[in-house]
Amino acid sequence: MTTSPSKDLEWFENPAPQRDYEIRFECPEFTCLCPRTGQPDFATVRIRYVPDGRCVELKSLKLYLWSFRDEGHFHEAVTNRILDDLVALLSPRSMTVEGEFQVRGGIRTVIEASQG
Repeated sequence: MTTSPSKDLEWFENPAPQRDYEIRFECPEFTCLCPRTGQPDFATVRIRYVPDGRCVELKSLKLYLWSFRDEGHFHEAVTNRILDDLVALLSPRSMTVEGEFQVRGGIRTVIEASQG
């Protein structure tokens, strides 16, 4: 089993596809780099979704989020990228990804992107 960062997300069959229920994840240790300065940006990433046929596998999600650590991304871009990649993998009934980025230059940024 790998413990290296990876963009390879995995899924498993939804055990209760007949019902709407919400799955929530919170990653308080998300990091990426500022594309302008190369300095680290720290964030809490929250993911909420109502699955259809698939659910995301947690270890693959952890390694996926870790894979952004050494990449430069604007807050808006990385939040929407996470949403796009998860929607492409899972085709959920609905999904929201929130990136709550720590203060930089006196400004705290919160990005919320939704689908469905």
